[in-house]
Amino acid sequence: MSTHAVQQTLDDLGTPLVGTTFVVVDLETTGGSPRDCGITEIGAVKVRGGEVIGELQTFVDPGEPIPPFIQTLTGITDAMVRGAPRPAAAVTSFLEFAHGAVLVAHNAGFDIGFLKAACAAHDLTWPRPQVLDTVHLARQVLGREETRNHKLATLAAHFGAETTPDHRALHDARATVDVLHGLIGRLGSQGVTSLEELAALSSRVTPEQRRKRHLADGLPHAPGVYVFTDDAGEPLYVGTSVDIRTRVRSYFTASEQRRRMSEMVRLAAGVTPIVCATTLEAQVRELRLIAQHKPRYNRRSRHPERAWWLKLTDEAFPRISLVRTVGTDDLVWAGPFGSRGQAEEAAAALVEAVPLRQCLQRLSPRRPGTPCALLDMGRCAGPCTGQVPVEDYARTVAEAAAVLAGDSRAGLEVLRERMRRLSTQARYEEAATVRDRMGALVRAASRTQRTTPLVTMPELVAARRTARGGWDLVCVRHGRLAGSTSAPRGADPMPYVEALRLSAEVVAPPTGPGSSALPAETEMVLRWLEEPGTRLVEVDGAWTCPVGGAAAAHEELAPALGWAS
Repeated sequence: MSTHAVQQTLDDLGTPLVGTTFVVVDLETTGGSPRDCGITEIGAVKVRGGEVIGELQTFVDPGEPIPPFIQTLTGITDAMVRGAPRPAAAVTSFLEFAHGAVLVAHNAGFDIGFLKAACAAHDLTWPRPQVLDTVHLARQVLGREETRNHKLATLAAHFGAETTPDHRALHDARATVDVLHGLIGRLGSQGVTSLEELAALSSRVTPEQRRKRHLADGLPHAPGVYVFTDDAGEPLYVGTSVDIRTRVRSYFTASEQRRRMSEMVRLAAGVTPIVCATTLEAQVRELRLIAQHKPRYNRRSRHPERAWWLKLTDEAFPRISLVRTVGTDDLVWAGPFGSRGQAEEAAAALVEAVPLRQCLQRLSPRRPGTPCALLDMGRCAGPCTGQVPVEDYARTVAEAAAVLAGDSRAGLEVLRERMRRLSTQARYEEAATVRDRMGALVRAASRTQRTTPLVTMPELVAARRTARGGWDLVCVRHGRLAGSTSAPRGADPMPYVEALRLSAEVVAPPTGPGSSALPAETEMVLRWLEEPGTRLVEVDGAWTCPVGGAAAAHEELAPALGWAS
């Protein structure tokens, strides 16, 4: 029987990307939660075939005051939104503008979440459009070797966007358009030319994935850690799950959409399960295994031991110093930082808030030196001139130490005031730089102030109710998870507590931050202890945090900057 080639119809080929109308949208809001916060600005750009065919921009009166920090971040003030359309009218206008188009947003869950919430609150019908997230798409297209992250500003710079993102809705939407076109251009070279192919880009299950499904056979339906290994038994990837077998099976289905995971599955020869008594134990074991083996397919926490710290030097006229390790003789420090750049940003914020000297030479109280320009600018106390006694400069050092380890309110208020002044002068990029530096300092100081008591504590036992009615029990010694267990429902938990204490790991007192446990582990334990419902059973030592410390500022800044609280 003969066969003939048949030309495909346009329906067979799918919807060409060149003919697809996209509406790229960005919102500015009063905070991070659609349930509790409102929209202040909508910006949208309609594009088709690589050309802009329309734009929409409107302020929105959220019906509530805009928090001061959000005003500083976005430059949008209460006065600017006064008299603007209310959410129902503004969202209606946007939906009319976007009718029939594919919606695109960077971190689409955020923007779409606010639009859906506004529709629900004002009896508007959400049209359920197709949504494309440029963050998700960038993760499929760009590897870590090309971009250090997938933030909008990073991707805009990578693709040479004509507009720089600056937390204004239309500007950010224009930048996202250029990112979208850059990503589509990359995919076009890989043969992706239709909307259907774009949607299904990473949803296919390869034959290699299907053939490896047997690796999940026999794994336990239990919480814990799973380790994919290669033919030589070397770890390829470490993960955690509340159900090991179900999670491992998902790697062989269409729900697994990460390209590097498909490659990992092709190399995998086995899966080792490690059942854990509590979710915290599973998280800690995962962290330790990744730090120990550094599996090639784990991107997170592969080098938790590589950290930077800020400390005040021990000399007559101390200055701030970036170091790799901190010892027990160092009285004040903050960190750890994941990169030198983050540490430098925090250091810049500290010396802007407190006039510490920034010169690197060791100064003598008896041999004056030559002053630098910072003294004339009022940004240095000037101990190099010999006119500042050691005891006077010590007060400046005490202010810096308070920011790092004590009451940071005065120092942070200096930075906030500078941000407000720059925003008033419409110098938004400079204000954003101060904001980022302050954020780096606040996060590090908050981490230090919260974890230091836990690290110095010989022992802490805590408990939390489980969904089954029992208790998860953990024993922490010097910031390290020394053991964990579970007490079943209806049982007296105290015998389990005593057994846990007797069997827990012996942990030596720290010789410096990170010596008893990885800093990331201590912070992980601390988050577990701070969650609602956790009860302290036994505490050997004092668990305190300074009033007015950076932890309070961290809670204030977290929603605006998208941090985890």
